[in-house]
Amino acid sequence: MYYTRFNTRFCEIILVGDEEGLTHLHLNTGEGKRTFDISEAWVRDDAFFASVVQQIEAYFKGEQKDFDIKLNPKGTAYQKKVWQALREIPFGEVWTYKDVAAHIGNDKASRAVGLANSKNPIPLIVPCHRVIGSNGKLTGFAHGLNIKEKLIHFEASH
Repeated sequence: MYYTRFNTRFCEIILVGDEEGLTHLHLNTGEGKRTFDISEAWVRDDAFFASVVQQIEAYFKGEQKDFDIKLNPKGTAYQKKVWQALREIPFGEVWTYKDVAAHIGNDKASRAVGLANSKNPIPLIVPCHRVIGSNGKLTGFAHGLNIKEKLIHFEASH
């Protein structure tokens, strides 16, 4: 596995992956409940992630709304189904957990969608930040609600 780390306008980002695709994107905000450790077995290779970094930087400039990145997240079949649905939420829009549940064919699965959302290992590219509570409030984000709010406002303004 390879990794890199770089700074963006909102926080440091750590990427992890190999030839099979990106497995992790960590928003190193210092907030939220998700911690992330770089394995001693991983090799830092900034060049390996050059295209991914370029796309993320273009996103943060408002120049790119979709990502063309090979992904290889680890999760259950259900989690992967939810994560694929998240990728269908358009840039600048938000859906509720119920909207996502309905999109995958079970509008009563809001809690299961929320749980799958919380396990998303590739936020930003798999845009779990675009999912809000049915009351319109920001709810749960593993990297902290502050960055979730910033990302939603950033996208809305671009």
